[in-house]
Amino acid sequence: MQNTITQHLLKDHVLRPLVQNIPFPEFSTSKGVYLDLLRSIVGQQLSGKAAATIHSRFLDLFHNQNPQPGELQNLGLETLRTAGLSRQKAAYLQNVAAFFENENVSEDKLRAMPDDKVIQYLTQIKGVGKWTVEMILMFTLQRPDVLPVDDLGIQNAIAGLYGIEEKGKALKEKMVEIATPWQPYRSYACYLLWRYKDGG
Repeated sequence: MQNTITQHLLKDHVLRPLVQNIPFPEFSTSKGVYLDLLRSIVGQQLSGKAAATIHSRFLDLFHNQNPQPGELQNLGLETLRTAGLSRQKAAYLQNVAAFFENENVSEDKLRAMPDDKVIQYLTQIKGVGKWTVEMILMFTLQRPDVLPVDDLGIQNAIAGLYGIEEKGKALKEKMVEIATPWQPYRSYACYLLWRYKDGG
């Protein structure tokens, strides 16, 4: 599989040096969609270190550091805020818990859905946007062909490498056009672009 993906992405002359010089991506261990969504909300607009600290404090509020949906919903917002969460983030976390409990969401159910349906389904939750679900698709559900056009790092990497001067909607349209030949492995190309922006 790795060789198939590598050979496919090598066809793009601009992407080729990244494919040749950046190690093939390894997926980090996922805790599942529910817990990964909670972690994502906790970490919004925070540095990695601050996000990890607050996430750890958040987990410490629960038995065995396991925020079951029912327990999370029953916890007061002020208690959640003692972990360092804003009132808005605390409410968003409870929104996720309520949705997963009320909808009886299962990993199998989500894994059976195509990408666009997962995005449509999970963005019903107030506080969960398209970009967040795209990260879930890539890193939790390990979908191979996701292109997060709203991701600033991907925007900057593609614009810089391919000499794109357009902004906004025009930039996103160009990104989709450039990434079309990467299908069905756009997720892997994005991993390379993130690593490139981070200095390899």
